[in-house]
Amino acid sequence: MLIFDADAWIICPIVFPLAASIFFFLSRRTGPVAAPVAALATGVSIIILLRQLLLFGPRHYYIGGWQAPLGITLRFDGPAVLMLAMTGLTGIGITLYARGYFSFRIAAPKRVGRHERQERFFWPLWMMLWAAMNGLFLSSDIFNLYVTMELVSIAAVALAALSGKPASQIAAIRYLLVSFLGSLSYLLGVVFLYKTYGILDLDMLQDIAGAAPGTRVALALITIGLLLKTALFPMHFWLPPAHANALAPVSAILSGLVVKGSFYLLFRFWFEVFSGAISIGALNMLGILGAGAILWGALQAMRQQRLKLLVAYSTVSQLGYLFIAFPLASLEGNMKVWGAVIFMAMAHACAKSAMFMAAGTIYLHIGHDRINELVGIRAYLPVTALAYAIAGVNLMGLPPSGGFIAKWLLLSASFNSMQWWWGVVVMVGSLLASVYVYRVVCQLFIIPEGYTIKKQYPRSHLLEWPAFTLALISLLLGLFAPYPLHILTIGSSNVATIIPGGPP
Repeated sequence: MLIFDADAWIICPIVFPLAASIFFFLSRRTGPVAAPVAALATGVSIIILLRQLLLFGPRHYYIGGWQAPLGITLRFDGPAVLMLAMTGLTGIGITLYARGYFSFRIAAPKRVGRHERQERFFWPLWMMLWAAMNGLFLSSDIFNLYVTMELVSIAAVALAALSGKPASQIAAIRYLLVSFLGSLSYLLGVVFLYKTYGILDLDMLQDIAGAAPGTRVALALITIGLLLKTALFPMHFWLPPAHANALAPVSAILSGLVVKGSFYLLFRFWFEVFSGAISIGALNMLGILGAGAILWGALQAMRQQRLKLLVAYSTVSQLGYLFIAFPLASLEGNMKVWGAVIFMAMAHACAKSAMFMAAGTIYLHIGHDRINELVGIRAYLPVTALAYAIAGVNLMGLPPSGGFIAKWLLLSASFNSMQWWWGVVVMVGSLLASVYVYRVVCQLFIIPEGYTIKKQYPRSHLLEWPAFTLALISLLLGLFAPYPLHILTIGSSNVATIIPGGPP
């Protein structure tokens, strides 16, 4: 059996999309053809990296042979590889959908040349963002994490403004300013850490960081920066306009993937690197903000008249479940709550990307996304309507979806730890989600008597089936729960070291 060396594959999820991004910048017309190839290559490298994790366990890789604290260190373990898999799976779906989306718009242009320009810039920006996301999940240096987050933010802001409409440009500028504010806060925290300990490697910081004042100040600044980037209530004001006014593939990227990166770092910092500096009060505060996000986001979603705005506010609500995990992890144990967090992130990425894809396809075919005027969509977009409904099942947390597994783990953790109020919030949030999901689904599937199709466009498989596939994955994810949970247990302890040119 052929065995691949881990030191050859750990950098591939970063190098493949990064090389594709550079190539697309230099040769802009090759994006539609070469992007699916780059996406598939990135997905294959993640599968091989997962195999290496199962064979050899978690590892460190020192780029150029320079060990910490001088060199750039990459680390892959169970949580990191699962996040890579989430990004890879969703990224392939988004890439295929984007190809169909731009082909459809270019074939029926309203402004000659506009959609071609959007497509030419989309592919290199999307690949750069994907490479930066993978680098974020693999990096083991707190300053390198800052660099990868900046690359993600720059690419995300540019993508958000890509439509060229005044509303999207204003939303993108607001996103840029909030992102810079979050980056500044994060960077100040890194300065405090370096001043206190003189190192930036996460494993070394985990060994020596305690409850010193410098650590607490640094963690507070880093947390504020990451909360701004994650758009946790009440710092969510930039998210709905940015997501709702962007192009449909961009909305899927922003909502399905980008906000997960900063949350992932926040969870790892609080429960791994700086766990000694965390107080119960701080954990409860994040839980309260998460509960506020669940309820406020759901109520706002119920009030929206546009489909994309409804889906955007549901993202605000769904992010709240991730922060309910913080107070639960302190008493119930990290592993069970890690499982809830990973399942929620993976299921939300697939379902929310599918929802934005479906909303984009509907907009392309009828020219608007006003919820009260969506009757009859099932008549000529049956796959799209079904994809939206299946994704909604995940948001409601019904079995056998990944959202059900995540919420079940949260509920069991809340009642086992005698913190039943968090479980009540989870159940109320699920009921509210069922209201705004049903509000749209009942419109999509109603075909009034005597209804006639006003517009009929040639349907593209790339506009419908990627969304349906991702929605179906989010629905069936709960059936394969033991496998991600097993991978999750392959943590960061006893991490092997890989030095280029040396034995693994």
